[in-house]
Amino acid sequence: MTGDTRVTFGIALPQVFAESRLDLAGLETFLARAEALGYESVWVQEQILGAAGSLEPVTLLAHAAARTRRVRLGTAVLLTPLRSPVQLAKSLATVDQLSGGRLIVGVGLGSRTQIYPAFGLSPERRVRRFVEGLEVMKRLWTEERVTFDGAFFKLENAAMAPKPVQKPHPPIWFGGRHPDALRRAVRLGDGFIGAGSSSTAEFREAVDHVRRCLGEAGRDPATFALAKRVYLAVDSDRSRALGRLREWFGWYYGNAALAERVALAGPVEECLEGLREIRAIGAGLLLLNPAFDEARHMELFAEKILPALR
Repeated sequence: MTGDTRVTFGIALPQVFAESRLDLAGLETFLARAEALGYESVWVQEQILGAAGSLEPVTLLAHAAARTRRVRLGTAVLLTPLRSPVQLAKSLATVDQLSGGRLIVGVGLGSRTQIYPAFGLSPERRVRRFVEGLEVMKRLWTEERVTFDGAFFKLENAAMAPKPVQKPHPPIWFGGRHPDALRRAVRLGDGFIGAGSSSTAEFREAVDHVRRCLGEAGRDPATFALAKRVYLAVDSDRSRALGRLREWFGWYYGNAALAERVALAGPVEECLEGLREIRAIGAGLLLLNPAFDEARHMELFAEKILPALR
């Protein structure tokens, strides 16, 4: 996922559902099959407030840690300015311990500033809160005692144990597409993951900017991960697949038209063409995200998509 030419594959967990109760047996079967089929990682995302039924991501990864042995566990992304960095550092260190050091922490600023009051927060100076919170988390993960005097967070000789298994801490990947966000990713992070709600063209633009920033910072690109979440629906009837994606995007994102701009839909070869383009841009990890019929798609991807791209 960093510097070699090999592509790895993640699969999004069936985290979003319309029913009033989770199909727990189905989730656990999905996790077992993801490992058996050779996926390298499983992923969650965050939508705390929203009409769609979406499980809380860190809790879900803790469950996934107990049900798997090999796959990496990723978040893409946690909106960390809306969380206490002290509590989040503890939760994520716990998941890294429960998984034996398999966690990837995706973080982002988010764009929905209107939800801040629901969390008792103001969106003003949210970038400062975001950066400060990440520093607090990193220091709690790596230092025995932390004294920190920030604009938002203050710690006096604070200790947190146990530390994460991974040293110095779990890799931190940044989301976002604004040039400022990409510069922060290079300055503070270990990788960049393009959102599923961004197009291939937007991912290309972001990767180009990330590479310029890496060069300016003197960082080795081989040590910085590049990844992309891709919504896709495989169907011999492209219009049928796209129609179902439009329905899902309208439900989850409140924007049905987004499906046509960012998702891949249609027969296997058409989807492969789109994935090859994303891979050629530089994605070392392709996070495949079926929006419906998740178990069927996971099996189909393993049979038709992974071998063709590997």
